Amino acid sequence: MKLILFNKPFNVMCQFSAHPTRPTLADYVKIPHIYPAGRLDADSEGLLLLTDDGQLQNRISHPDHKQAKTYLVQVEGTPDREALEKLRQPLDLGDFVTQPCIVKHIHPPEWLWPRTPPVRDRASIPTSWLSMTLSEGKNRQVRRMTAAVGLPTLRLVRSSIGGYSLETHPLLPGEWLEVKL
Repeated sequence: MKLILFNKPFNVMCQFSAHPTRPTLADYVKIPHIYPAGRLDADSEGLLLLTDDGQLQNRISHPDHKQAKTYLVQVEGTPDREALEKLRQPLDLGDFVTQPCIVKHIHPPEWLWPRTPPVRDRASIPTSWLSMTLSEGKNRQVRRMTAAVGLPTLRLVRSSIGGYSLETHPLLPGEWLEVKL
């Protein structure tokens, strides 16, 4: 049984099959018969777990197991107390209501790599960083949550899944590491 920690770069598709216009996981990880345990959108970066074990893949990614995932989120604007509280509480996004989550306004992480291409910079609008820990992960959920409170997401980096973290297992975008279970 293998477990691979992979730092998915920006604009990479979270699949091993070929894509007509974008790079995929197969361009970075050349290990046969492994699959992602969960997904990240092409415009999101960060930690992705890969495994060759279907039961482990299910334990990591299935919503019934409520594996905590932490995201570092650069948003446009500065969050106030009300916006942070709305993000922490169940938030109605129209087609579903989120579970409560942990949200903190943080300093930009010192260990975080610069994004290629860089995030747009508008001198008249400040940006801020949030740490958001969720136990669910619906399609584009973090981006939809921040937009719902008036803080559009500029950059989204998953920093940890369960006990695995890019802070404790430093990997640059495109790098991977096999860990012992």
